[in-house]
Amino acid sequence: MVDAVITPKGQLDLLSGSEIAMLHASSGSVYSTLFRNCALAVLSTGIDSDDGSELLARYKDFKIEVISSPRGVKLKLINAPGNAFVDGRIIAGIRSHLFAVLRDIVYLEDQYELWAQRGESITDMVFKTLRNARALKPRKRPNLVVCWGGHSISGHEYDYTKEVGYRLGLRHLDICTGCGIGAMKGPMKGANVAHAKQRTSKPRYIGISEPGIIASEAPNAIVNELIIMPDIEKRLEAFVRMGHGIMVFPGGAGTAEEILYIIGILLNNMNNNIVLPLIFTGPERSRTYWEQIDRFIGQTLGEQAQSLYQTVIGDPVAAARSMGHSMHDVYKNRRESHDAFYYNWSLEIDEEFQNRFEPTHENMAALNLRKDQPIEKLAADLRRAFSGIVAGNIKPSGIAAIRQHGCFELNGDPQIMQALDELLENFAADGRMKLSGQYQPCYKLKAA
Repeated sequence: MVDAVITPKGQLDLLSGSEIAMLHASSGSVYSTLFRNCALAVLSTGIDSDDGSELLARYKDFKIEVISSPRGVKLKLINAPGNAFVDGRIIAGIRSHLFAVLRDIVYLEDQYELWAQRGESITDMVFKTLRNARALKPRKRPNLVVCWGGHSISGHEYDYTKEVGYRLGLRHLDICTGCGIGAMKGPMKGANVAHAKQRTSKPRYIGISEPGIIASEAPNAIVNELIIMPDIEKRLEAFVRMGHGIMVFPGGAGTAEEILYIIGILLNNMNNNIVLPLIFTGPERSRTYWEQIDRFIGQTLGEQAQSLYQTVIGDPVAAARSMGHSMHDVYKNRRESHDAFYYNWSLEIDEEFQNRFEPTHENMAALNLRKDQPIEKLAADLRRAFSGIVAGNIKPSGIAAIRQHGCFELNGDPQIMQALDELLENFAADGRMKLSGQYQPCYKLKAA
């Protein structure tokens, strides 16, 4: 473990005296634990674990302090993971990520409280967070592909994500993912090589995380723009507001949550004229996986939901080409609707997809997993169900809740429960729930 004092470069390197004082005061508030844990996650990049609670226990002696001075703000690290340093110097990318944590967790603390008091919309809050991170590029044509997929995937699936990323990069498309490993790292790695071949100027590899997940899915080394949203709902909204197309690779419960989120939004009739290409893709050996996903969507949400996406199996060139061609359609649609290229203001997102969901045992049991309601509302509660399962699998708070109170209980129509049970059983059998060890379900399903 290493002790060090880190200075900023590119993030928070030009602050007023009052801003520095605010940062110093905030880092000692209730946010200090959150800031410390997120900073530890960033410093742990490269550690092969998706158990956030195990990481926190392993480095229980790690400390981080904000140091203020007339020259600016610095970070003092005590007992930091040694893998973040080379010959005693912190890796440049990790330094950048550390100050992104300071920016998003501490610097925006007072701003979120102020925005909430003013009654500002969540969409505006997401916009201001992204603008503060300098993630919005007003004069850039649509070219940002959001890539979703699991952190726990097989080697051939990971290789496929790299190949698709490479083909996207050859078409000068930038990549945005959840910033972790697996299907979040592969597209960036492939695109990185292609961008170098194409001599692409300032390629973007955007990683969007949130405090509850970052300890389990630390930012991979290729991410050159890290953004930490306050919760999973704002994280998901940031993806679809910034992105111009969505490519989904195989994954587990978290990927199912993302799929249900975007499908639920696209089912809203107010979004019928929005162009936001959605492509499911994977290698030939993952064909069964996508058949399972398609069957689950059909059994729970119906044919209308199944019509919202395109599936491309075993052909990375076709997948990338389809996404590349769709960028012109997105450009044309934004021009015709007078919408911004850098932020999809026209996309209608209902409160069911915006309001923060706390995956407590009580809230999980109260989810309405029945068909006697509009399908977009069912999609919203199915999304919450998978969000709770993700929390119980890998988030420190969720793991602690399961250990204390036992498994989450989900109730719903027999047909939905059967479809959910089959999908989750397949995820577990394929090793998509955890990186290592025998998976112990954090849920119980009951037909009611």
